[in-house]
Amino acid sequence: MRIVDSFLSEMDQEAGATRRLLERLPEDKLSWKPHPKSMSLGKLAMHTARINGFIAGMGAKDTFEMAPVPEPEPTTKAEILAAFEKSLADAKGLLNQVDDARALANWSMTMGGKTMMTMPRAALYRVIMCSHQYHHRGQLTVYLRLLDVPLPSVYGPSADENPWA
Repeated sequence: MRIVDSFLSEMDQEAGATRRLLERLPEDKLSWKPHPKSMSLGKLAMHTARINGFIAGMGAKDTFEMAPVPEPEPTTKAEILAAFEKSLADAKGLLNQVDDARALANWSMTMGGKTMMTMPRAALYRVIMCSHQYHHRGQLTVYLRLLDVPLPSVYGPSADENPWA
């Protein structure tokens, strides 16, 4: 088994929970923010949807020069779901090209030519791709709860849905 196979398997497993959450987005609330400093529901959902492909793309290079990436303001749930499916497919395609030597090789992110972080590429996939997406997915559950949207099951029953009952 290749190192990336565990990430590919995890992406497949987690995709269902992310998709269920994105499917619950109320289209008429995409511009809603729980606080003036917060991202809108739509921007947060789009960011969450695009993480896998974006980070896998970052990892395709040995050094990635980070620049501000304005998150698009989506206008429909379909746009967000399409971005998620594309991101997932892009990430799988890129990760399938990574052998173990490349997964263990160091990767760096720079900003303005200054190195901001260096880590094995496998750590990039774990921390910046997977954990980052789960963090924002958790934020989305809070946004939806505040909007009184029934939450889907993620790792087990939610207060609104019990797939095991």
